[in-house]
Amino acid sequence: MDILMQVFPQILNGVQYGVLLFLLAAGLTLVFGIMNFVNLAHGSLYMLGAYFSALGYEYGGSFIWALLAAVVGCATVGLLLERIVITQLYNRDHLDHVLATFGLVLFFNELVRILFGSQPYFLPVPSFLEGTVNLFGITYPAYRFSIIVVGIVVAVGAQWLMQGTRLGMLIRAGASNPAMVGALGVNIKLLNTLLFCIGAVLAGLAGVMAGPILSIQSGMGESVLITTLVVIVIGGIGSIRGALYASIIVGVADTLGRAFLPLLFRSIMDREVATAAGPAVASMLVYILMAVVLAVKPQGLFPTGRR
Repeated sequence: MDILMQVFPQILNGVQYGVLLFLLAAGLTLVFGIMNFVNLAHGSLYMLGAYFSALGYEYGGSFIWALLAAVVGCATVGLLLERIVITQLYNRDHLDHVLATFGLVLFFNELVRILFGSQPYFLPVPSFLEGTVNLFGITYPAYRFSIIVVGIVVAVGAQWLMQGTRLGMLIRAGASNPAMVGALGVNIKLLNTLLFCIGAVLAGLAGVMAGPILSIQSGMGESVLITTLVVIVIGGIGSIRGALYASIIVGVADTLGRAFLPLLFRSIMDREVATAAGPAVASMLVYILMAVVLAVKPQGLFPTGRR
């Protein structure tokens, strides 16, 4: 029972971390898998969402204003980015996508450093989520639990959008054969702009949800972008369902590994060696997991079936 009481909160922490990854991965996998565009600046949109939320809270005085500022701000930046930069690159190869969006990462990092300084910002937990909830006899922070709920709502909404609406049908058809869909009178450029903005809004939502539990600072998008790419590879490129399941798997594996692997190593090897090896192996765990998945299923656990 004591072991369960120690493991269950860590599993919940892993699910909460996985949900944050899903909010990022859902937008990135749509842009990457459907528009066939490699967007390394997706992590910068996450960072901008966090900064927009800090501004919204400072001038609006509530978490609702912070949320609105992040969503509207990232939608606007996404629209401008797609119209000014991304649309010029659709017909170029992936290397050009990588170089251009990496340049955007450097640009946005320096821009926020100039505008906001190098000191990190902290967004307070909204007052109505400051308490705890009781989950099977274990108290858990209400704000972290709300992140899990938001992620589930977004997952259901995204799956419904792509599979249950005419817009989703047009997006999927446009990804398979844009020339044919365009010949039928559908505005492919508008579809691409809309899809990119949806991805930007999801990244901004992840930024505002992460604000109260992480420090908001320049460059915060890079490390999480690497883990998000791991999620997309494991789940299958272009698959919302795959992004959700892979996010939870990666989040739980990473959290449990960092919490318990050092303790496990100390029980089976010399303490000095375990102290060095445990954290190192824990930090590599998600990449080991990705390598195993690629060896067994190169298309990911839940491929879309296209291509």
